[in-house]
Amino acid sequence: MGWLYMLGAIIGDIVGSRFERNNNKSKHFEFFNDKCVFTDDTVMSLAIAKALLNTRNDYSDLGYLSIKYMREMARKYPNAGYGMRFIQWMLFDNPKPYNSFGNGAAMRVSSVGFFANSLEETILLSKIVTEVTHNHPEGIKGAEATAVAVFLAKSGYSIPEIRDHIDKHYYKLDFKLDDIRESYKINVTCQGTVPQAITAFLESTSFEDAIRNAISIGGDSDTIAAITGGIAEAYYGIPSKIREQALKYLDETLLTILIDFENKY
Repeated sequence: MGWLYMLGAIIGDIVGSRFERNNNKSKHFEFFNDKCVFTDDTVMSLAIAKALLNTRNDYSDLGYLSIKYMREMARKYPNAGYGMRFIQWMLFDNPKPYNSFGNGAAMRVSSVGFFANSLEETILLSKIVTEVTHNHPEGIKGAEATAVAVFLAKSGYSIPEIRDHIDKHYYKLDFKLDDIRESYKINVTCQGTVPQAITAFLESTSFEDAIRNAISIGGDSDTIAAITGGIAEAYYGIPSKIREQALKYLDETLLTILIDFENKY
């Protein structure tokens, strides 16, 4: 196994990218191919990681840095597939949160779970990096549930323990993927993707199996798989072969942030 913190979410994004508008309701597919690309999930995940890398010890500038690096990265990669409201936010001179509960809040937050030293810190940092755009309670909740699942997974909690915590504090996980696969359709809200993404991890037997679970339900495939991938990496690690293949899709700017984050944390 090879560890490169945050790469799990990026792999989910890359593998899922070709299925977002062409859903694959099956676990059987070529994991990587030449149609795979990184999208806004990867770019924004690395922007938040960069903010965490550069924040003060008291996190007093973390919100500011999250805004700064998300805007800088979005402008560097303008065609990564951002939502319209985020594009407007990126272009405003004085950007304000826009009360979103979209799943963009959860897709970018996995680094918080790796960075934080406690459950309380995970919750605090997740809120800071999320509310600069997604200040709706459901947006904050979706990001927090994702970051907390990553933190618990990296901290050695079992799958049943992670399930119980999320079920108690965030979402009722009273369904199986087989129950929803046929009827599930694209949904870009936190409440319509985060429980499904977490369940894809909970039903998995390996990192790769978790990503395949996430893709298999369809919907917003790259974002669901990115959320799942962050948690799965924290729990299983990433096989070296998958890591090596994934890194080939990233350019020097993205790789530098990723490796800097690994080296520090």
